[in-house]
Amino acid sequence: MACEVYVEAAPPRVWELVTDIHLPARLSTELQRVEWLGGAARPALGASFLGYNRHPRIGEWRTTSHVTELREQRVFGWVVTDTDGRFAGPDSDATVPASAWRFELTPEATGTRLRQSVRIGLGRSGLSLVIDSDPEREEEIVAVRLDQLRSNIESALRGIKTLAEEAG
Repeated sequence: MACEVYVEAAPPRVWELVTDIHLPARLSTELQRVEWLGGAARPALGASFLGYNRHPRIGEWRTTSHVTELREQRVFGWVVTDTDGRFAGPDSDATVPASAWRFELTPEATGTRLRQSVRIGLGRSGLSLVIDSDPEREEEIVAVRLDQLRSNIESALRGIKTLAEEAG
Protein backbone atom coordinates (compact mmCIF):
# COMPACT_ATOMS: atom_id res chain seq x y z
CA MET A 1 0.00 0.00 0.00
CA ALA A 2 1.23 3.51 -0.76
CA CYS A 3 0.11 7.11 -0.32
CA GLU A 4 1.65 10.29 -1.63
CA VAL A 5 1.51 14.04 -1.29
CA TYR A 6 3.00 17.05 -3.04
CA VAL A 7 5.13 19.14 -0.68
CA GLU A 8 5.96 22.72 -1.59
CA ALA A 9 9.52 22.37 -0.28
CA ALA A 10 12.81 21.33 -1.85
CA PRO A 11 13.93 17.68 -1.56
CA PRO A 12 16.71 18.47 0.97
CA ARG A 13 14.15 19.83 3.46
CA VAL A 14 11.76 16.92 2.93
CA TRP A 15 14.68 14.47 3.20
CA GLU A 16 15.69 15.98 6.53
CA LEU A 17 12.20 15.24 7.88
CA VAL A 18 11.70 11.72 6.49
CA THR A 19 15.08 10.56 7.77
CA ASP A 20 14.39 11.89 11.28
CA ILE A 21 13.35 8.58 12.88
CA HIS A 22 11.93 10.43 15.89
CA LEU A 23 9.39 12.42 13.85
CA PRO A 24 6.92 9.56 13.17
CA ALA A 25 6.32 9.11 16.91
CA ARG A 26 5.10 12.72 16.99
CA LEU A 27 2.73 12.04 14.09
CA SER A 28 1.47 8.53 14.94
CA THR A 29 -1.00 7.12 17.40
CA GLU A 30 0.72 3.71 17.26
CA LEU A 31 4.46 4.41 17.29
CA GLN A 32 5.30 5.86 20.69
CA ARG A 33 9.06 6.46 20.49
CA VAL A 34 12.24 5.30 18.77
CA GLU A 35 15.95 5.13 19.49
CA TRP A 36 19.00 4.35 17.40
CA LEU A 37 20.86 1.12 18.19
CA GLY A 38 24.56 0.31 18.08
CA GLY A 39 25.80 3.86 18.33
CA ALA A 40 24.06 5.04 15.17
CA ALA A 41 22.83 8.62 15.19
CA ARG A 42 21.50 8.92 11.67
CA PRO A 43 20.35 6.71 8.81
CA ALA A 44 22.97 4.54 7.15
CA LEU A 45 22.66 1.25 5.30
CA GLY A 46 22.56 -1.50 7.90
CA ALA A 47 21.83 0.85 10.81
CA SER A 48 19.05 -0.21 13.17
CA PHE A 49 16.57 1.52 15.43
CA LEU A 50 14.25 0.31 18.15
CA GLY A 51 10.55 1.24 18.05
CA TYR A 52 8.10 1.21 20.95
CA ASN A 53 4.51 0.69 19.79
CA ARG A 54 1.02 0.54 21.23
CA HIS A 55 -2.28 -0.58 19.72
CA PRO A 56 -5.63 -0.94 21.54
CA ARG A 57 -6.16 -4.50 20.30
CA ILE A 58 -2.71 -6.03 20.88
CA GLY A 59 -1.17 -3.84 23.58
CA GLU A 60 2.46 -2.74 23.60
CA TRP A 61 5.43 -4.23 21.76
CA ARG A 62 8.87 -3.38 20.43
CA THR A 63 10.26 -3.69 16.94
CA THR A 64 13.71 -3.38 15.44
CA SER A 65 13.96 -1.61 12.11
CA HIS A 66 16.91 -2.22 9.80
CA VAL A 67 17.78 0.38 7.15
CA THR A 68 17.86 -1.46 3.81
CA GLU A 69 17.70 1.40 1.30
CA LEU A 70 19.32 4.80 1.44
CA ARG A 71 19.74 6.97 -1.64
CA GLU A 72 20.38 10.57 -0.56
CA GLN A 73 17.31 12.75 -1.05
CA ARG A 74 15.58 9.96 -3.02
CA VAL A 75 14.83 6.77 -1.03
CA PHE A 76 14.81 5.79 2.64
CA GLY A 77 13.65 2.23 3.32
CA TRP A 78 13.69 -0.18 6.25
CA VAL A 79 12.37 -3.57 7.30
CA VAL A 80 10.77 -4.24 10.67
CA THR A 81 11.38 -7.29 12.85
CA ASP A 82 9.83 -8.52 16.09
CA THR A 83 12.36 -7.54 18.77
CA ASP A 84 10.90 -9.54 21.65
CA GLY A 85 9.70 -12.58 19.71
CA ARG A 86 6.11 -11.83 20.68
CA PHE A 87 4.75 -12.40 17.16
CA ALA A 88 7.48 -14.22 15.29
CA GLY A 89 9.00 -16.32 18.07
CA PRO A 90 12.57 -16.10 19.28
CA ASP A 91 14.13 -16.29 15.81
CA SER A 92 12.83 -13.04 14.29
CA ASP A 93 14.87 -12.46 11.15
CA ALA A 94 15.39 -9.35 9.00
CA THR A 95 15.22 -11.53 5.87
CA VAL A 96 11.62 -12.39 6.82
CA PRO A 97 10.38 -9.05 8.15
CA ALA A 98 7.01 -8.27 9.68
CA SER A 99 6.83 -5.30 7.30
CA ALA A 100 8.87 -3.15 4.95
CA TRP A 101 8.52 0.65 4.85
CA ARG A 102 9.79 3.14 2.31
CA PHE A 103 9.84 6.87 1.59
CA GLU A 104 10.45 8.00 -1.99
CA LEU A 105 11.15 11.62 -2.92
CA THR A 106 10.82 12.95 -6.46
CA PRO A 107 11.60 16.56 -7.34
CA GLU A 108 8.51 18.10 -8.95
CA ALA A 109 7.86 21.70 -10.03
CA THR A 110 9.14 23.82 -7.13
CA GLY A 111 8.72 21.10 -4.53
CA THR A 112 8.82 17.38 -3.88
CA ARG A 113 6.45 14.50 -4.55
CA LEU A 114 6.64 12.38 -1.37
CA ARG A 115 5.43 8.80 -1.36
CA GLN A 116 5.32 6.47 1.64
CA SER A 117 4.64 2.78 1.24
CA VAL A 118 4.37 -0.29 3.42
CA ARG A 119 4.35 -3.99 2.62
CA ILE A 120 3.06 -6.32 5.34
CA GLY A 121 4.77 -9.71 5.76
CA LEU A 122 6.53 -12.00 4.91
CA GLY A 123 7.10 -12.60 8.61
CA ARG A 124 4.64 -12.62 11.48
CA SER A 125 3.41 -9.47 13.18
CA GLY A 126 0.68 -8.31 15.53
CA LEU A 127 -1.70 -8.77 12.62
CA SER A 128 -0.82 -12.49 12.69
CA LEU A 129 -1.89 -12.75 16.34
CA VAL A 130 -5.23 -11.12 15.64
CA ILE A 131 -5.86 -13.44 12.67
CA ASP A 132 -4.81 -16.47 14.77
CA SER A 133 -7.48 -15.55 17.32
CA ASP A 134 -10.27 -15.35 14.71
CA PRO A 135 -9.13 -17.02 11.46
CA GLU A 136 -12.57 -17.09 9.83
CA ARG A 137 -12.50 -13.25 9.80
CA GLU A 138 -9.02 -12.98 8.25
CA GLU A 139 -10.15 -10.94 5.24
CA GLU A 140 -12.01 -8.44 7.43
CA ILE A 141 -9.11 -8.21 9.91
CA VAL A 142 -6.62 -7.51 7.13
CA ALA A 143 -8.91 -4.87 5.60
CA VAL A 144 -9.26 -3.10 8.96
CA ARG A 145 -5.48 -3.16 9.49
CA LEU A 146 -4.82 -1.79 6.01
CA ASP A 147 -7.28 1.04 6.71
CA GLN A 148 -5.43 1.81 9.96
CA LEU A 149 -2.08 1.82 8.18
CA ARG A 150 -3.43 4.04 5.39
CA SER A 151 -4.77 6.48 7.97
CA ASN A 152 -1.43 6.55 9.82
CA ILE A 153 0.52 7.06 6.59
CA GLU A 154 -1.78 9.86 5.45
CA SER A 155 -1.43 11.52 8.85
CA ALA A 156 2.37 11.26 8.70
CA LEU A 157 2.47 12.68 5.17
CA ARG A 158 0.25 15.61 6.19
CA GLY A 159 2.52 16.26 9.17
CA ILE A 160 5.67 16.16 7.07
CA LYS A 161 4.07 18.43 4.47
CA THR A 162 3.06 20.95 7.13
CA LEU A 163 6.48 20.97 8.79
CA ALA A 164 8.36 21.23 5.49
CA GLU A 165 6.18 24.01 4.13
CA GLU A 166 6.26 25.99 7.39
CA ALA A 167 10.05 25.94 7.30
CA GLY A 168 10.01 27.21 3.70
